[in-house]
Amino acid sequence: MTVPTNNPFAPANSPREDRRQSDAAIDISRGVVRLLRTHGLVTIPEFTLACGRRADVMGLSDKGAIWIIEIKSSKADFRADTKWPEYLEFCDRFFFAVAPDFPIEMLPEATGLILADRYGGVIERPSKETPLPAARRKALTLRFARAAAERLALLHDPDLTARVDAFKA
Repeated sequence: MTVPTNNPFAPANSPREDRRQSDAAIDISRGVVRLLRTHGLVTIPEFTLACGRRADVMGLSDKGAIWIIEIKSSKADFRADTKWPEYLEFCDRFFFAVAPDFPIEMLPEATGLILADRYGGVIERPSKETPLPAARRKALTLRFARAAAERLALLHDPDLTARVDAFKA
């Protein structure tokens, strides 16, 4: 499937294809998605924010609460990450998600903490709730809906992108 690079709602390549994520990160992501589902949230992995950053997992509750989960698969992964504070202005709740054997003392205590593996997860430390401004919430919810619809359309019809591009000429 060819996805145009200028489509902000298009899915990222499969993490296993592009190797941007380790197998451990993929397993943690799977467990996080399963956990959030048990809490009534729908999720989009690899969600691109308006600032251009990509949240590992974004969740949306039935009441409109927006959660961002940043996955850390190793100490080196956490140490190399300086971008996570930028996510705070795009969510009501922010969590780090790590494997159960991760040294959690490395993670900031001010953030939520999820322990996860490929089968599920648990919220080890709740996230502080910082409600988004109404305009930002509306924009993020709309972006979430459009991203989900676009990904579903591309799954339903893999040739859709090529046909849409043909009409742009």
